[in-house]
Amino acid sequence: MNRIKKGDQVIVTAGKDKGKKGDVVRVLGDKVVVANINVVKRHTKPNPQANQPGGVIEREAPIHISNVMLFNPATGKGERIGFKVLEDGRKLRVFRSSGEAVDA
Repeated sequence: MNRIKKGDQVIVTAGKDKGKKGDVVRVLGDKVVVANINVVKRHTKPNPQANQPGGVIEREAPIHISNVMLFNPATGKGERIGFKVLEDGRKLRVFRSSGEAVDA
């Protein structure tokens, strides 16, 4: 089970976008793509088969998962994540500081 999942709100802790918040669009192994964070310009050739125009396209690049923290709305900060195993064997993500469940 990953500490960060698609749809989580995260805060960036390192890099050019440090301090910005955004939602996780997708998880790629040990990297995450966050909406409107780490935007890069990509020069692309036109591809008529994929109906894709050429030119300079802006898109989000992946960020390493160690450079983002899950945002806790109760405290307004990024917090570390731990796991708690319930009696029925399910794993639950919890904030380390307070112990409250992430997926309420």
